[in-house]
Amino acid sequence: MTSGLASPTKPVKAAFSVCVYCGSRPGHAPEFAMMARQVGTWIGAQGGQLVFGGGHNGLMGIMADAALAAGARVVGVIPKALVEKEWAHNGCTELHIVENMHERKRIMAEHADAFLALPGGIGTLEEFFEVWTWRQLGYHDKPVGLLNLHGYYDGLLAFLASTVEQGFMSDWQMGLIRAGNDTVLLLQALVQAAGLTAPTVRLDQI
Repeated sequence: MTSGLASPTKPVKAAFSVCVYCGSRPGHAPEFAMMARQVGTWIGAQGGQLVFGGGHNGLMGIMADAALAAGARVVGVIPKALVEKEWAHNGCTELHIVENMHERKRIMAEHADAFLALPGGIGTLEEFFEVWTWRQLGYHDKPVGLLNLHGYYDGLLAFLASTVEQGFMSDWQMGLIRAGNDTVLLLQALVQAAGLTAPTVRLDQI
C-alpha cells in the first residue's frame, strides 16, 4: 500500500469514525446531494472522522467536501486502477492508494467504528452486503446502517424481508442492520451503538 498525506501535521484523535459507502454518481434527485452534505457536515460538526472510498465525484465527493469544510478528518481509500476513473480526492486528510478492492475494503473497515450505506450503485451494495456478512460471521461487532432516503432502499428491504419469509435468513440477521430515513437520528444511533458519544444536533443546526 502507498499512502499520501494531505497534511504533515500530527493527526487529531477523532471522537468516532464512520465508514460511509455511497455512489460515485450524484443521482437524479437533488435531495441525494443534500443528504450527502448533511452526513459529511454532521460528522465534522461532532468532531468525527469520515472514512470513504476516496473518490471526488458523485455523492462521495459531495460528502467528503462537506466533512472537510466542517472540520472532520477524512480518510480516503482508493485502488490504483480507480484513481483516474474516480478522480481521487486529493484534499483528504489521509489518502491511501492501494493495490486492489480487497485491500481497500479491509483498510476502510479497520479505520471505522461504524458503517453506513447511502444511496449508490453496485459498488455501494457490494460493500454494504460484505460488511453485513462480516458482522453476522463475527468478524467484527460494529454497527451497520442503511440510510433509506426517498424510499431508495424500500425495494431492497422488502426483498430482504421475503428472504426471511422463505427461510433463507433469520430475523436476528435482519436485526444486525439499522435502516432509517432520518440522517441525524441514524448517525447518532450508529455512533451510540458503537459505544461512543454523539450529541443531539438537529439538521437546522448544521
